[in-house]
Amino acid sequence: MEGQETQPLPPAPDNAGKEEDMETETSEDDGAPMGNADEQQKCTMCGLRLREIIRLQEENRKLKGELSKKALDENFLRDNDSKVKYYTGLPSFSLLMGVLMQVIPSLPKTKERKLSHFQMLLLTLMRLRLDLPVEHVAHLFDISRQTTSNLFIETINVLHAHLSPLVYWPKRHCIQASMPHQFVEIFGNRVTVIIDCFELFIERAQNLRAKAQTYSNYKSRHTMKYLIGITPQGTISFISKGWGGRASDKQITENCGFLQKLSPGDLVLADRGFDIKESVALVGATLKIPAFTRGHSQLNAKDVEETRKLAHVRIHVERVIGCMHSKFNILNDTIRLGFVVPCEGEDKTLLDKIVVVCCALTNMCPSIVVKPSC
Repeated sequence: MEGQETQPLPPAPDNAGKEEDMETETSEDDGAPMGNADEQQKCTMCGLRLREIIRLQEENRKLKGELSKKALDENFLRDNDSKVKYYTGLPSFSLLMGVLMQVIPSLPKTKERKLSHFQMLLLTLMRLRLDLPVEHVAHLFDISRQTTSNLFIETINVLHAHLSPLVYWPKRHCIQASMPHQFVEIFGNRVTVIIDCFELFIERAQNLRAKAQTYSNYKSRHTMKYLIGITPQGTISFISKGWGGRASDKQITENCGFLQKLSPGDLVLADRGFDIKESVALVGATLKIPAFTRGHSQLNAKDVEETRKLAHVRIHVERVIGCMHSKFNILNDTIRLGFVVPCEGEDKTLLDKIVVVCCALTNMCPSIVVKPSC
């Protein structure tokens, strides 16, 4: 301080340096245990974090697995043929994938497509199989209603183009080579086809002429009528275009292209409503239908026996029709009028294509006539 004399500091004791050295050493010795504790604490935290990461990864994996089971994709149906049969009508997942591989080059491609090709096929088959409303399917696949309708129509067109060859008329020697014994015992190996007609309900049209053409006296409803033919083995070999329910079985058979399929020597089995004996005879084939009483009170013993045998084998066509209806519920519902309008630039309706696709898919399934053990 100013005005004061500076006093000299007293001399440091001899042990001062030693005490400082001891303090320094003590500080260094105390620092080592503190550092080890921090490291141990850090290692413990790392271990806890690692275990938590592993737990979260395992939980994420399980959640992804559960989500994949609920998502309508390949994993939803893989290794579960019962699910495949319920949702698509096909007997196995491998057959479903075979259909996908066949049609995948022609399925619609868009840059912002929300659905995979597999999901497009599944969506279409689910509508055919379960007859789900468009709105419900749209919610299932998380897409709009309009997108659902468009994808269904586009996929049906692709399936029709690729699967329609499965409904084909086989050569006679192919039919004879695997003729079921029940046909051989009754008719030899001459049976080529069993025919019948079935009707699908449609909405009532506003146009008076269309309304008259589609009204079926037999069903008392507005219908579209189809001629179907099956081989003795139970496969569908012919399907006509749709006709208004007013058309008779004879009119459809003579004008749908069926007679052009027949060859001389063929034997056709049909029901009483098919009065086409002369038309079939013109191409050299033979028609076999149940006998009529022809004014008598009852049939004679011979006719009764022949009718019984004919009914025993002709019923297979009704079983095939019933099988197709049970597999594809869309055929049991009332069809919208938009489905029975001819497609643009074509002479077929969307309903015609749906029926052909259902026939082709039915042919992929095991036959109801020839069992696997036969």
